[in-house]
Amino acid sequence: MDISTATALVTGANRGLGRALAQELVARGATVYGAARRPDQIDLPGVKAIRIDVTDPASVAAAAEDVRDITVLINNAGSSTGADLLSGSWDDVRLEMETHYLGTLGMIRAFAPVIESQGGGAILNILSVLSWVTFPAVGAYSAAKSAQWSLTNEVRQQLAPRGITVTGLHVGYMDTDMARHVTEPKTDPADVARAAVDGIAAGAPEIVVDDLSRRVQAGLSGGVAALYPQLG
Repeated sequence: MDISTATALVTGANRGLGRALAQELVARGATVYGAARRPDQIDLPGVKAIRIDVTDPASVAAAAEDVRDITVLINNAGSSTGADLLSGSWDDVRLEMETHYLGTLGMIRAFAPVIESQGGGAILNILSVLSWVTFPAVGAYSAAKSAQWSLTNEVRQQLAPRGITVTGLHVGYMDTDMARHVTEPKTDPADVARAAVDGIAAGAPEIVVDDLSRRVQAGLSGGVAALYPQLG
């Protein structure tokens, strides 16, 4: 795919990875819409700010009516409540699922017809190493990311005949506000953005950015004992 002729929509473009993705796309010549619940927070040169709250179907539908030239959709908007599944706030658990799973699905349902009408294109879902492995402190987030991974694999099959490539990106800790409390090594969002746009251009179905994600991916074939050695 020629990124220089693409028109991309990036959700959560006001900060972190979403901002880096929008910058990378602009640098490669793409036309870029940056979406956020508060579009006034998007101040990137060359990026057209629009309002989208992915947890609000009416907001998504309105954006899909207004923006009719999209060829690349990047589902990056996220939440991280820190809720565990057994004792965390039910509202927090619900928010994670509404943001990562239902929000991503709603965006795809709204914008896949737009992309198809432009002759095809690409969708990138920003997943996580926590799509594949989980811990109590991130239980709600990880469950939602696992659901998002599953929907990525499913819609990829449905949209391929319609000329739309669907890519999932897995990454561990990034140097963003969401991971500001993490003391482990973190990847620069700009590096993730470059890998992401390279993957879109190449039509890759999956992008695994860092060594942590690659190790966890390799451990999937080992089952519970490989991923959770503390359980024996």
